[in-house]
Amino acid sequence: MRLLRDLAHSRTGDKGNRSTISVIAYDLKDFAAIEQSITADRVREHYAGIVRGEVERYVLPHLGALNFVLHDALGGGVTRSLALDAHGKCLSSAILSLGVE
Repeated sequence: MRLLRDLAHSRTGDKGNRSTISVIAYDLKDFAAIEQSITADRVREHYAGIVRGEVERYVLPHLGALNFVLHDALGGGVTRSLALDAHGKCLSSAILSLGVE
């Protein structure tokens, strides 16, 4: 098993109480394994305690990317939350610790 960070990088964004995380394969040959391993349910489990809503996954195969929308994930929103580092780059870094078969 390899770590996702060995196969991909990530980007994030946030708006209100929703975070988006994109996972982009370095090499398209690795995308099928990433797509199979990194599911919406797995991402929701990975962020248990942070994500209180639904996790949606969008597949962008020509880009070798997955985009996840994490609802009710930012403690009420970036400007309302007392959490200092539970937004943006911290969430994208955390997803890269997932294993890929």
